[in-house]
Amino acid sequence: MSSTPYYTTQLQAGLGLIEETKLLLSLYEPGQSATSLYDKALDSGMFPNVSARRLRNIVVECFNPRYIKTGSASYLQTLQGRAGSSVMSQLFLYYTATANLILADFIRNVYWARYAGGGQTVSLEDSRQFVEQAVRDGKTQKLWSDTTIKRISSYLVGCCADYGLLSSRRTSERSIQPLRIEQATVLYLAYKLHFDGLGDNAVIGHTAWAMFGLEPSDVRAEFKRLSLNNWLIVQAAGDVTRISWPLKSMEDVVDAIAEC
Repeated sequence: MSSTPYYTTQLQAGLGLIEETKLLLSLYEPGQSATSLYDKALDSGMFPNVSARRLRNIVVECFNPRYIKTGSASYLQTLQGRAGSSVMSQLFLYYTATANLILADFIRNVYWARYAGGGQTVSLEDSRQFVEQAVRDGKTQKLWSDTTIKRISSYLVGCCADYGLLSSRRTSERSIQPLRIEQATVLYLAYKLHFDGLGDNAVIGHTAWAMFGLEPSDVRAEFKRLSLNNWLIVQAAGDVTRISWPLKSMEDVVDAIAEC
Protein backbone atom coordinates (compact mmCIF):
# COMPACT_ATOMS: atom_id res chain seq x y z
CA MET A 1 0.00 0.00 0.00
CA SER A 2 1.32 3.45 -0.90
CA SER A 3 2.25 5.75 1.96
CA THR A 4 1.45 8.80 -0.16
CA PRO A 5 -1.58 10.65 1.28
CA TYR A 6 -4.75 10.58 -0.77
CA TYR A 7 -6.15 13.69 -2.37
CA THR A 8 -9.09 15.03 -0.36
CA THR A 9 -11.94 17.47 -0.91
CA GLN A 10 -10.89 19.64 2.03
CA LEU A 11 -10.45 22.71 -0.18
CA GLN A 12 -14.25 22.92 -0.31
CA ALA A 13 -14.13 24.21 3.28
CA GLY A 14 -12.21 27.29 2.15
CA LEU A 15 -9.77 28.44 -0.50
CA GLY A 16 -7.03 30.99 0.20
CA LEU A 17 -8.87 32.71 3.08
CA ILE A 18 -6.12 35.31 3.33
CA GLU A 19 -8.09 37.96 5.22
CA GLU A 20 -9.80 35.39 7.45
CA THR A 21 -6.41 33.87 8.27
CA LYS A 22 -5.03 37.26 9.28
CA LEU A 23 -7.97 37.87 11.60
CA LEU A 24 -7.64 34.43 13.18
CA LEU A 25 -3.90 34.93 13.68
CA SER A 26 -4.67 38.13 15.57
CA LEU A 27 -6.91 36.12 17.91
CA TYR A 28 -4.76 33.02 18.25
CA GLU A 29 -3.04 32.19 21.53
CA PRO A 30 -0.09 29.76 21.61
CA GLY A 31 -1.25 26.25 22.43
CA GLN A 32 -4.87 27.08 21.70
CA SER A 33 -7.08 24.36 20.24
CA ALA A 34 -9.19 24.84 17.15
CA THR A 35 -12.38 24.62 19.23
CA SER A 36 -11.17 27.28 21.64
CA LEU A 37 -10.12 29.55 18.77
CA TYR A 38 -13.52 29.08 17.14
CA ASP A 39 -15.29 30.12 20.35
CA LYS A 40 -13.05 33.17 20.66
CA ALA A 41 -13.60 34.12 17.00
CA LEU A 42 -17.35 33.70 17.36
CA ASP A 43 -17.41 36.01 20.39
CA SER A 44 -15.02 38.56 18.89
CA GLY A 45 -17.46 40.21 16.52
CA MET A 46 -14.72 40.23 13.87
CA PHE A 47 -16.72 38.02 11.50
CA PRO A 48 -20.11 39.77 11.36
CA ASN A 49 -21.02 38.48 7.90
CA VAL A 50 -19.99 34.87 8.50
CA SER A 51 -22.46 32.33 9.89
CA ALA A 52 -21.46 30.31 12.94
CA ARG A 53 -21.39 27.13 10.87
CA ARG A 54 -19.23 28.71 8.18
CA LEU A 55 -16.87 30.16 10.77
CA ARG A 56 -16.49 26.75 12.35
CA ASN A 57 -15.56 25.27 8.97
CA ILE A 58 -12.98 28.00 8.42
CA VAL A 59 -11.34 27.45 11.81
CA VAL A 60 -11.59 23.67 12.14
CA GLU A 61 -11.27 22.52 8.53
CA CYS A 62 -8.89 25.19 7.20
CA PHE A 63 -6.96 27.16 9.84
CA ASN A 64 -6.42 24.12 12.06
CA PRO A 65 -4.72 21.75 9.56
CA ARG A 66 -2.82 24.58 7.89
CA TYR A 67 -1.49 26.49 10.88
CA ILE A 68 -2.29 24.92 14.26
CA LYS A 69 -1.37 21.31 13.51
CA THR A 70 1.80 22.42 11.71
CA GLY A 71 2.90 24.55 14.66
CA SER A 72 3.24 27.59 12.40
CA ALA A 73 0.50 29.82 13.82
CA SER A 74 2.74 31.41 16.45
CA TYR A 75 5.49 32.17 13.94
CA LEU A 76 3.06 33.67 11.44
CA GLN A 77 1.38 35.64 14.20
CA THR A 78 4.74 37.21 15.08
CA LEU A 79 5.42 38.03 11.43
CA GLN A 80 2.01 39.56 10.82
CA GLY A 81 2.33 43.31 10.46
CA ARG A 82 6.12 43.03 10.33
CA ALA A 83 6.70 41.01 7.17
CA GLY A 84 5.37 42.27 3.86
CA SER A 85 1.98 41.17 2.56
CA SER A 86 3.63 39.26 -0.28
CA VAL A 87 5.73 37.24 2.17
CA MET A 88 2.70 36.43 4.29
CA SER A 89 0.69 35.39 1.23
CA GLN A 90 3.50 33.09 0.08
CA LEU A 91 3.76 31.46 3.50
CA PHE A 92 -0.02 31.02 3.59
CA LEU A 93 0.23 29.41 0.14
CA TYR A 94 2.92 27.02 1.36
CA TYR A 95 0.92 25.85 4.36
CA THR A 96 -2.33 25.63 2.41
CA ALA A 97 -0.70 23.51 -0.28
CA THR A 98 1.05 21.37 2.33
CA ALA A 99 -2.33 20.64 3.92
CA ASN A 100 -3.95 20.01 0.52
CA LEU A 101 -1.72 17.76 -1.58
CA ILE A 102 -3.98 18.09 -4.60
CA LEU A 103 -3.32 21.85 -4.66
CA ALA A 104 0.45 21.38 -4.32
CA ASP A 105 0.52 18.91 -7.22
CA PHE A 106 -1.73 21.09 -9.36
CA ILE A 107 0.58 24.06 -8.90
CA ARG A 108 3.70 22.01 -9.60
CA ASN A 109 2.42 19.84 -12.44
CA VAL A 110 -0.09 22.04 -14.22
CA TYR A 111 0.50 25.69 -13.37
CA TRP A 112 4.31 25.79 -13.54
CA ALA A 113 4.46 23.24 -16.36
CA ARG A 114 2.15 25.46 -18.41
CA TYR A 115 4.27 28.53 -17.62
CA ALA A 116 7.53 26.73 -18.44
CA GLY A 117 6.03 25.68 -21.78
CA GLY A 118 5.27 29.27 -22.70
CA GLY A 119 1.57 29.13 -21.90
CA GLN A 120 -0.20 32.25 -20.73
CA THR A 121 -3.38 30.84 -19.22
CA VAL A 122 -4.73 28.00 -17.10
CA SER A 123 -8.32 26.97 -17.70
CA LEU A 124 -11.03 25.18 -15.78
CA GLU A 125 -10.73 22.44 -18.40
CA ASP A 126 -7.02 22.04 -17.55
CA SER A 127 -7.98 21.67 -13.91
CA ARG A 128 -10.77 19.22 -14.67
CA GLN A 129 -8.45 17.01 -16.73
CA PHE A 130 -5.91 17.04 -13.90
CA VAL A 131 -8.52 15.98 -11.34
CA GLU A 132 -9.98 13.32 -13.60
CA GLN A 133 -6.54 11.83 -14.21
CA ALA A 134 -5.83 11.86 -10.47
CA VAL A 135 -9.03 9.89 -9.82
CA ARG A 136 -8.12 7.39 -12.56
CA ASP A 137 -4.64 7.04 -11.05
CA GLY A 138 -6.09 6.11 -7.65
CA LYS A 139 -4.96 9.28 -5.88
CA THR A 140 -8.34 9.63 -4.19
CA GLN A 141 -9.50 7.21 -1.52
CA LYS A 142 -12.66 6.50 -3.49
CA LEU A 143 -13.98 7.43 -6.90
CA TRP A 144 -15.22 11.01 -7.09
CA SER A 145 -18.50 11.83 -8.79
CA ASP A 146 -18.61 14.16 -11.79
CA THR A 147 -20.08 16.82 -9.50
CA THR A 148 -17.19 16.52 -7.05
CA ILE A 149 -14.64 16.61 -9.88
CA LYS A 150 -16.22 19.76 -11.30
CA ARG A 151 -16.34 21.42 -7.88
CA ILE A 152 -12.73 20.59 -6.91
CA SER A 153 -11.50 21.68 -10.35
CA SER A 154 -13.05 25.08 -9.74
CA TYR A 155 -11.59 25.28 -6.23
CA LEU A 156 -8.05 24.62 -7.49
CA VAL A 157 -8.25 27.49 -9.96
CA GLY A 158 -9.91 29.76 -7.40
CA CYS A 159 -7.28 29.03 -4.77
CA CYS A 160 -4.49 29.85 -7.22
CA ALA A 161 -6.26 33.14 -7.95
CA ASP A 162 -6.54 33.90 -4.22
CA TYR A 163 -2.77 33.62 -3.89
CA GLY A 164 -2.04 35.68 -6.98
CA LEU A 165 -0.88 32.88 -9.24
CA LEU A 166 -3.78 33.45 -11.62
CA SER A 167 -5.86 36.49 -12.50
CA SER A 168 -8.86 37.13 -10.29
CA ARG A 169 -11.29 37.63 -13.17
CA ARG A 170 -13.85 34.80 -13.08
CA THR A 171 -13.58 33.31 -16.55
CA SER A 172 -13.07 29.81 -17.92
CA GLU A 173 -9.45 30.74 -18.66
CA ARG A 174 -7.32 32.78 -16.28
CA SER A 175 -4.08 34.55 -17.03
CA ILE A 176 -0.90 33.25 -15.41
CA GLN A 177 0.70 35.75 -13.04
CA PRO A 178 4.10 34.13 -12.35
CA LEU A 179 5.12 34.22 -8.72
CA ARG A 180 8.53 35.58 -7.71
CA ILE A 181 9.50 34.09 -4.38
CA GLU A 182 10.47 36.66 -1.75
CA GLN A 183 13.85 36.43 -0.03
CA ALA A 184 12.15 36.24 3.37
CA THR A 185 10.06 33.30 2.13
CA VAL A 186 13.24 31.49 1.05
CA LEU A 187 14.81 32.15 4.45
CA TYR A 188 11.76 30.86 6.33
CA LEU A 189 11.31 27.71 4.24
CA ALA A 190 15.02 26.88 4.18
CA TYR A 191 15.25 26.89 7.96
CA LYS A 192 11.87 25.22 8.38
CA LEU A 193 13.05 22.28 6.26
CA HIS A 194 16.41 22.26 8.06
CA PHE A 195 14.75 22.12 11.48
CA ASP A 196 12.51 19.33 10.16
CA GLY A 197 15.70 17.27 10.15
CA LEU A 198 16.56 17.27 6.45
CA GLY A 199 20.15 17.24 5.25
CA ASP A 200 21.51 20.16 3.26
CA ASN A 201 21.02 18.62 -0.18
CA ALA A 202 17.59 17.28 0.80
CA VAL A 203 16.59 20.82 1.75
CA ILE A 204 17.69 22.08 -1.66
CA GLY A 205 15.91 19.26 -3.50
CA HIS A 206 12.66 19.40 -1.53
CA THR A 207 9.43 19.52 -3.51
CA ALA A 208 8.29 22.62 -1.60
CA TRP A 209 10.45 24.80 -3.86
CA ALA A 210 8.71 23.52 -6.99
CA MET A 211 5.51 25.20 -5.76
CA PHE A 212 7.37 28.46 -6.35
CA GLY A 213 8.73 27.39 -9.72
CA LEU A 214 12.26 26.71 -8.44
CA GLU A 215 14.62 23.95 -9.56
CA PRO A 216 17.51 22.89 -7.27
CA SER A 217 19.90 25.16 -9.18
CA ASP A 218 17.53 28.08 -8.55
CA VAL A 219 17.38 27.20 -4.86
CA ARG A 220 21.17 27.21 -4.61
CA ALA A 221 21.22 30.66 -6.22
CA GLU A 222 18.62 31.91 -3.72
CA PHE A 223 20.64 30.47 -0.83
CA LYS A 224 23.74 32.29 -2.06
CA ARG A 225 21.71 35.51 -1.94
CA LEU A 226 20.82 34.73 1.67
CA SER A 227 24.51 34.24 2.45
CA LEU A 228 25.16 37.89 1.56
CA ASN A 229 23.27 38.76 4.76
CA ASN A 230 25.04 36.00 6.72
CA TRP A 231 21.75 34.13 7.18
CA LEU A 232 23.38 31.06 5.60
CA ILE A 233 26.92 30.02 4.76
CA VAL A 234 26.94 28.09 1.49
CA GLN A 235 29.75 25.96 0.06
CA ALA A 236 29.00 24.29 -3.26
CA ALA A 237 31.01 21.84 -5.33
CA GLY A 238 29.14 20.49 -8.33
CA ASP A 239 25.80 19.13 -7.19
CA VAL A 240 26.94 18.77 -3.59
CA THR A 241 26.22 21.69 -1.28
CA ARG A 242 27.21 22.19 2.33
CA ILE A 243 25.36 24.75 4.39
CA SER A 244 26.10 26.25 7.78
CA TRP A 245 23.02 27.46 9.64
CA PRO A 246 23.83 30.44 11.91
CA LEU A 247 20.25 30.90 13.14
CA LYS A 248 19.50 28.35 15.86
CA SER A 249 15.70 28.30 16.05
CA MET A 250 12.61 29.27 14.08
CA GLU A 251 12.16 32.08 16.60
CA ASP A 252 15.53 33.45 15.45
CA VAL A 253 14.43 33.11 11.83
CA VAL A 254 11.17 34.96 12.48
CA ASP A 255 13.08 37.73 14.27
CA ALA A 256 15.50 38.04 11.35
CA ILE A 257 12.63 38.37 8.87
CA ALA A 258 10.79 40.86 11.07
CA GLU A 259 13.91 43.04 11.26
CA CYS A 260 14.44 43.14 7.47
